[in-house]
Amino acid sequence: MRIDLTNSSAGELSSELSTQVGTQSAAQPGNAATEDRATLTSSSSSVQSLVSAALTSPEIRQDKVDSLRLSVSSGQYELDPAKIAASMVDDYA
Repeated sequence: MRIDLTNSSAGELSSELSTQVGTQSAAQPGNAATEDRATLTSSSSSVQSLVSAALTSPEIRQDKVDSLRLSVSSGQYELDPAKIAASMVDDYA
């Protein structure tokens, strides 16, 4: 998993959505009491803590890899074809 620290799309998206919501609400005169409004904000400190947590986590979770490798080699790893097919259909739809 990679995080692009130079990508400012999240901030742009937030301000763009706020502008669009405000424009759509203003375009409906007489509905001041029933207008929908959404405000998207993000705290810089919480974003930075998530970024630092993501950057310090390993790309490969070796404990999971080792556990799966052991299960497969010992013959204990079982697949359920019906669940696999259902997941594939759910992801496609």
